[in-house]
Order: sequence, then structure tokens, then C-alpha cells
Amino acid sequence: MQPPAIRGPDYFTAGLRLVLQPGLRRFVILPLTINLLLFIGLISVAAQQFNMLLDAFMPSLPDWLDFLEFLLWPLFTLLVLVIMFFTFTMVANLLAAPFNGFLSEKVESVVRGTDVSPPFYWSELLAMVPRTIGRELRKLVYFLPRAIGLLILSLIPGVNLIATPLWVLFGVWMMAVQYIDYPADNHQLGWNEMLAWLRERRWQSLGFGGMTYLVLLVPVVNILAMPAAVAGATLFWVREGNPLDNKPNS
Repeated sequence: MQPPAIRGPDYFTAGLRLVLQPGLRRFVILPLTINLLLFIGLISVAAQQFNMLLDAFMPSLPDWLDFLEFLLWPLFTLLVLVIMFFTFTMVANLLAAPFNGFLSEKVESVVRGTDVSPPFYWSELLAMVPRTIGRELRKLVYFLPRAIGLLILSLIPGVNLIATPLWVLFGVWMMAVQYIDYPADNHQLGWNEMLAWLRERRWQSLGFGGMTYLVLLVPVVNILAMPAAVAGATLFWVREGNPLDNKPNS
């Protein structure tokens, strides 16, 4: 039995192998296209806005502390990249939510052995749009107050030195929340119940979220990260114990 923190990253890599299987590739094309277009757009915006954002977050130092700028520049460069990463991920997941929910459903049918080559129906995909968009907005309600709090910390001189590691830790947790929610929502598990399920598997969740976070930060490779994370999260859901599997039928 692997330690929990190691099982988490393994789910991501197993998810990548799953979405490359012939029976599931077709469910990846649409979210992959959306992700690619958004990635190109983000690179364009980042090239134009990066220096402006860095100037906004970099603390002003007196002349006699100029030597510290060399040490602080990498830290605040990372902070700007993390904030831009969050923005990209938030927009990408909102637009791709129905496709990701649909992909999760098909991955689960393959993992459970009920259908090794699930059919694609547009009607089935379109029927998921209202529910998945609603759930994605619920994630925003969870995410925004915490992100705003971290953003305020990032603007306070001195205190902002701890903001970057807090952003990274929050980002890792949000990756687990973001992707585990697709199979949980497909099974109509409530929001608070889903969070409780993740907290009970904290180390697996942080391992999975950390691996997803790292891959999403790698240019070009991150284009495949979203479908791989959806598939990996679904595998995580099935193997770590769907809480509804043990519920008695009413």
C-alpha cells in the first residue's frame, strides 16, 4: 500500500494514460481545444501586463535597501505568475465545466468496467450545462473570498513575504477541490459533503492537487493537464471510496 501523499500524484499520471486511450480520446477534443485557445490568449495578455503587475506588487524600498530588490524580485515574480495562473484556471474551468463533467462520467464508466468505449451524445452533454455551470459558480463563491484575502496580504509590506507560499498552498488545495468536484457532482454529492470527503483524505488530496498544480504551470504540457486531472480525479473518487457507494437505498 502506497503512502497517501504518493497515491495522490499517481492518480494524475494514471488519468493522463486514461484520456489517451482510444475509447476516451474523443471526449478530450472539445475541452482540449478550449484550453488551447485560452492558453494562447493568456500568453498574449501576460506579455502585455506582466511588468505592470510586477510593479504593483513589488514593495517600494528605500535607497539603502536597494540590494534586497535582487532577492525579492524572484519572489514577487512568482506571486504575479501564481495570480495569473489562478485567473487562467478559473476562466478555463468555467467554460469547460460541462465538457469536464461529461468526461468524468465517461471515465468512470470505463474505470468501473461498465463501458470500455462510451458513446458520445450531444444531447447528454447539453443536458449537463446548467448543473455544471451552477456548480462552477459555487466554486467561485468558495474561491473568491479566500483569494481576495490573500491578495490583500500580498499588498501589505512585510506581510506580503508570506503571501506567495500561502497562495501556492491554497492553489494546491483548490486543484483538488476543482477536479474532485466533477465526479462528486455527477453523483449529486452536496458541496459541503464533497469538501468533508476531501478533508478526510487530506494527504491524497494535497498530493493530487500538487501534481496538477505543477503540471498546469508547465507551458505546452499544461494543455493536456485539464483532461488528465479530470480523469485522475475520477479515478481518485472511485478508488478512494465514493461515499454514496455505502449508503443504503431508500
